[in-house]
Amino acid sequence: MSASYIFGIVAALIVLAVVIESLRRHHLRERHAIWWLAAGIVALVIGVFPDVLGWAASLVGVTVPTNLVFFLSIAVLFLVSIQHSGELTELESETRTLAESVALQDLRIKELEKALADALESRRNP
Repeated sequence: MSASYIFGIVAALIVLAVVIESLRRHHLRERHAIWWLAAGIVALVIGVFPDVLGWAASLVGVTVPTNLVFFLSIAVLFLVSIQHSGELTELESETRTLAESVALQDLRIKELEKALADALESRRNP
């Protein structure tokens, strides 16, 4: 086994360890970790069984197995980007709703303060 395969195995194990530790410490949510865990597991399988990459490349008709790795990497990053874009849109909508609610609450508070001040003023000046 060459040094590049050992490097690949070690890198995949590090990725898996970082993702699992981030999950454990609640720095990363489960739905975000799925793609990174999948990528780490695939990298580990390819590092341990390098012939799998050649088999998968020939199965899908890719001449150079490394090109399949690049394509899958880009696909995973694209899916993560789509997932984050959807969540960002959802958070922006929620932020807008909360800002509107706060503005309405501020308006109500100002109206109540004005009504209270008017009521106190009318009691002082009968």
